[in-house]
Amino acid sequence: MTHTIETPPAVPAGEPLPPQVDKLIGDLETHLPQGEVPAGIFGHPQVYQTELRKVFGRCWVYLAHDSEIAANGDYVVRKIGEDNFIVSRDEAGEVHVLFDACRHRGVQVCRADSGNTSHFRCPYHGWTYGSDGKLVGAPLWRNAFGGMSKEDNGLTAAAQVRAYHGLIFATLDPTAPPLEEYLGGMAWYLDLLFGLDGEGMEVLGAPQRFVVDANWKSGADNFSGDDYHLGTLHRSVWEIGAFPIPFRENMMGYHIQAEPGHSLSFSMADDPDEPGPKFFGFPDDVAAKFDTSRISEHQLDIARRSRVMVGNVFPNFSLLALPLTEDGSKHPPTGIVTIRCWQPKGPGQIEIWNWFLGYKGMSDEQKDRAYRAGLGTFSVGGSFEMDDTEPWITVGRTGRSVAAELLDFRLNYQMGMPGVGIATKVDDWPGPGVTYRTRYEEGVQRNMYRYYAAMMRAERGEWPKVGLDEDL
Repeated sequence: MTHTIETPPAVPAGEPLPPQVDKLIGDLETHLPQGEVPAGIFGHPQVYQTELRKVFGRCWVYLAHDSEIAANGDYVVRKIGEDNFIVSRDEAGEVHVLFDACRHRGVQVCRADSGNTSHFRCPYHGWTYGSDGKLVGAPLWRNAFGGMSKEDNGLTAAAQVRAYHGLIFATLDPTAPPLEEYLGGMAWYLDLLFGLDGEGMEVLGAPQRFVVDANWKSGADNFSGDDYHLGTLHRSVWEIGAFPIPFRENMMGYHIQAEPGHSLSFSMADDPDEPGPKFFGFPDDVAAKFDTSRISEHQLDIARRSRVMVGNVFPNFSLLALPLTEDGSKHPPTGIVTIRCWQPKGPGQIEIWNWFLGYKGMSDEQKDRAYRAGLGTFSVGGSFEMDDTEPWITVGRTGRSVAAELLDFRLNYQMGMPGVGIATKVDDWPGPGVTYRTRYEEGVQRNMYRYYAAMMRAERGEWPKVGLDEDL
């Protein structure tokens, strides 16, 4: 017997939400101000189909780092939503983001994940495109297509492409605000990390890719600033000496709603002269060479006192900087930077794309040490990664459950609300956004879900006006 899996009907942008999606988003809008999130948004098939169009089809999505396509002709294949795009550097050095579909019959034209080439050739009928996406020709052109415009039949490009500190983003929506405007206050914090050194950063090896039976929002939620789980889920990393800062001390820091949708968290020392890791645990000789002329004194002070920085750019681009070691008995912790995408593969599955970065001015030995420390902690076989992904699997399972639907089951996001916990609003924080101290707080995640709900409601061509906690 064969079983047919029916795909939920598509949800074109600009049309009313399907009834079940409308109910779940309405539930989110109603209960989020009280700190509750409906579990069903983590697994409902129609919610997912709506997200592909309303969220991934409109927002700025991270695709690649500039150092991955350093030479003319270099390319990598990445995704927006579930769709393949070629990120290429053409022969003139310009970066393009091209839908991987031949204009003749829609056949995939790029058959490798990365490489270097001057042309992409469709295997079906031989239509050939330059690395800039322009149609170069096809077999027997005069007989078959003489008189047809080549200029009008190149590969289709993303609506907008922009790089920030070497981070290449694209959007399919021509009406999306410019990337810098979309990032808003989050750009100030990206400057703080990626602008610490004048030479910038580079990737340390190809991205790791591994599939987990979870919903993409669990990863984005976690990296928006879920620090509360560290003392339970990651307790073993202290026991093996992988992370040098005690849990109680690590929770002292700040949660920041940098911009609607974008949130982050810092573990920080109160005093810049306090012993312990500085500059996210990078070695002193690395920090001594930082060219900090491109950042402000406030940004420099925060970076100097920071032990951990973790954040998420909505929807699915996350970053993390902190001191780690894969083996505390052999190597002291060192600063690592990981960036990752929670790539959707369905309502109950993600492919995690994980890159490790280092400052270009680091020695080869320092880059190798940071890379190995990252592999042992935040990778497919890393101690932190295996801890995190197991609970996310069950979050998605709960979200897809009949019981959660019938019981209107909602998740608790009340930490840090008035009268709940010890977190308090900080009025003299030097950076943009709404800030709370300490890290016992979940406003950073509520910020993500407010923006998520607004994007799910927004009509194409309209961008939601969403407030932060202080505006509510």
